Amino acid sequence: MKTVVVTGATSGIGFAVCAALLKSGCRVIGLGQSEKNCAAAAEKLLVINPAYDITYLCGDLMQQPEVLRLAQEIRSVLERSSGGVLDALVNNAGCVRSWYMTTGEGYEHQFALNHLAGFLLTHELLPNLIKGSGQILFTSSGSHKMMKINWQDIMFQRRYRPLFVYKQSKLCNMLTVQALNSRFSGLNIRAYGIDPGLVRTEIGNKNTGKLVDLFWRRRSKHGVDPTIPAKIYADIINSKPQAENPYYGISGSLKQSREVNKQNADRLFSLSEVLCKIRFEVDEKCLS
Repeated sequence: MKTVVVTGATSGIGFAVCAALLKSGCRVIGLGQSEKNCAAAAEKLLVINPAYDITYLCGDLMQQPEVLRLAQEIRSVLERSSGGVLDALVNNAGCVRSWYMTTGEGYEHQFALNHLAGFLLTHELLPNLIKGSGQILFTSSGSHKMMKINWQDIMFQRRYRPLFVYKQSKLCNMLTVQALNSRFSGLNIRAYGIDPGLVRTEIGNKNTGKLVDLFWRRRSKHGVDPTIPAKIYADIINSKPQAENPYYGISGSLKQSREVNKQNADRLFSLSEVLCKIRFEVDEKCLS
């Protein structure tokens, strides 16, 4: 039985991914922001099938101390349920903001949750992923092709443009995929960026202003049900494709932005290590 961690797992794409994975026979550890939402999501899944092996953990991934706490809880669950093996990590949690807001560390919300949270969680669970020759999936977007990294002001502190910040965070996902594959492919670790397309979710309606809220309500009506892109995640986790291009959508392997290159990937990876106060180093114990 494969064990998979899914972030942003109480609604939208994340919830649908949990359902698809459970249906395929996986054990799932879902992460959500509130206890109420976690309990409601677990109840919905167990109504579908009481035999599903689903565990929900609650915390705010936007805050780095919470990421570290949740990682410890995940490791404890993994030790009890799978001998410490993690087969896949789905970094799906994300947000949209209408104005500049910061975390406890002083990091802009979209950059913190859409990029740094998954980056840090991947670091913390890397030994478990190595044990499982695991996969790391990031929910990216086709909008990453319309952006360059704003290296001079990466969190848009001086001139905040919500859509640009969101697009940049999705480009960060793809650059992280490239960097992880470059560093850990020899350990049979594989990272992927997933483009779910336009999906009917509420990501643009949570903690946003009236303009963004209205725009997203109108736009999301034209999107697909979350169960459709959820199939991409389940298929990749159950098949582990080895295509040279690790960017996937509903139609299969996709072409990614020219900005996804080694120079940008290495620069972002080093910066992210500094911002998270970590170093991606492989413990020799993981290799034995």
